[in-house]
Amino acid sequence: MEISRIKMPISPGVCLGGAKPVLFSGPCAVESKELCAEIAEKVSAWADQYGFQYVFKASFDKANRTSVGSFRGLGMDKALETLQYVGERYKVPLLTDIHERQQAAEVAEVVDVLQIPAFLCRQTDLLVAAAETGKAVKIKRGQFMAPEDMKYAVEKVREAGNEKVCLTERGFVLGYHNLVVDMRALPQMRQFAPVVFDVTHSVQQPGAQGGSSGGRREFAPYLARAAGAAGVDGFFVETHPSPSKALSDGPNMIPLNKMEEFIQMLHDSWILGKKFETFQLE
Repeated sequence: MEISRIKMPISPGVCLGGAKPVLFSGPCAVESKELCAEIAEKVSAWADQYGFQYVFKASFDKANRTSVGSFRGLGMDKALETLQYVGERYKVPLLTDIHERQQAAEVAEVVDVLQIPAFLCRQTDLLVAAAETGKAVKIKRGQFMAPEDMKYAVEKVREAGNEKVCLTERGFVLGYHNLVVDMRALPQMRQFAPVVFDVTHSVQQPGAQGGSSGGRREFAPYLARAAGAAGVDGFFVETHPSPSKALSDGPNMIPLNKMEEFIQMLHDSWILGKKFETFQLE
């Protein structure tokens, strides 16, 4: 199975699929300017220390919450203003999700990577609108999608004239409230584009807390190490100073005071994957 060597430039000095892995990390949502700044300052320093390229991530709008009463965000204008502040202050590229094609152009004025949520990975108009901005497009594999079928999502972006596209693995549905990661999906999808492993949402339990999603963060280190050793181009990790008080996805997030050790572990597992990347049985 031949791994694609196509690279995805994100910003000057940051490229997915290059000699160093990329860490996409930040809080689940833009909760406040202070929270985002605290996380960006600490995680960017640790990422650099342990050999990662870094992209700050936070969702400006949580449009797919389980309950209508759940926190969605600060509003588009305030959230994008916060993201821009973080990017300029800490000199880091930015990632956020979009859910509607009308959002693509406005959000792309601020961020470097447009993320397509897993539930929307087949939405042609959304993928094309993201591609037409010229920004990097990161597509999460739908929990209902076979890994080999994600090549069609990649093709939609490339057919729109944008070669800057990658895929993200976050597990597939196995019964109610449960996701399972099939490590075979990583090399399968890396045939088409660079692949990022979503540590956070791979341990999510959608809707498991009666109106909100649960999660099993204690399994995050195991899945992260396995993915790194299997071979990926980057990692997606959400973090928060106090996950129990986070306004979304708290059960899945890595506590900020554990992130330095977690990042070092990620890099060590990635090095192992690179060491054996060329070993094949074909």
